[in-house]
Amino acid sequence: MGDRLNRRQILVRAGIGAGAGLLGGMASANAAESPAAVGEPFRYCLNTGTIMGQKLSVRNEVEVAAAAGYSGIEPWIRSLRQHVEDGHSLADLRKQIADSGLTVESAIGFPAWAVDDDARRQQALEEFKRDMDLIAQIGGKRIAAPPAGVNNIAGMDLLKVAERYRAALELGREMGVVPQLEIWGTAQTLGKVGEAALVAIQSNDPDACLLLDVYHIFRSGTGFEGLRLLNGAAMHVFHINDYPADPPREQMNDSHRVFPGDGVAPLDQILRGLHASGFRGALSLELFNRDYWQQDAATVARKGLEKMQQAVRRALA
Repeated sequence: MGDRLNRRQILVRAGIGAGAGLLGGMASANAAESPAAVGEPFRYCLNTGTIMGQKLSVRNEVEVAAAAGYSGIEPWIRSLRQHVEDGHSLADLRKQIADSGLTVESAIGFPAWAVDDDARRQQALEEFKRDMDLIAQIGGKRIAAPPAGVNNIAGMDLLKVAERYRAALELGREMGVVPQLEIWGTAQTLGKVGEAALVAIQSNDPDACLLLDVYHIFRSGTGFEGLRLLNGAAMHVFHINDYPADPPREQMNDSHRVFPGDGVAPLDQILRGLHASGFRGALSLELFNRDYWQQDAATVARKGLEKMQQAVRRALA
């Protein structure tokens, strides 16, 4: 035991202590705190982008998620802003969410927290702070930290990006909301799981965590074998979806996402790997399929949950 502790201390001093939580090793103290439903290995969450095309209010989105049987919801920041601009109360929304039996697993916003320009980055952190405040007021504890603003920039110094992610995490501790490092599969910076893992590890922060996505991992060309190297207990939310055989990967965009099991993604491999890694967080259904947006939101949400549960049961049978 003493040898292991000494080695751990050495790793921390070397600046890779956060990696012990992210890559294998012991479960992070940030492991998902609320258990899945009895008999379910994961929690099930509705990312409201899935029904964005129906142009519902966030209150209606909560109703749809609860009625479909989800345990969590992942709203978009712009919907919360609109809720406030329309004169509605965040306290009332928080009560509605709680009374509906839902938790706010995460939220989606786009502050450019990683850009090189100091003034623009400071503005982004102020935006992040406002977004985190909205989430905290409705009972949420996490928010996406995507590569907005750097997604079209190649050759960025990832060690500097790690410093900027640490700054976002420090702000998150002040606000009580954890920013989750997200990849976008077409991004030139933070487009691949390996880049995000490096940034999260080098941030050397106990709250560092990843927000990954089936479609984005595929679109990046990374492949899914690397997921087995991650410690799932250091992740809280995983965006689940599927993709068709056509068009070719390089021609795909977000609108091609389909329900889990309706495409060709190796969901058995992905879900088994996540489970084996210790992930017990929320699978959040995130789709931007224009055909689904033309359908009844309640039907889409219900079918999406059924498809997720079927995929999990098939993979872990």
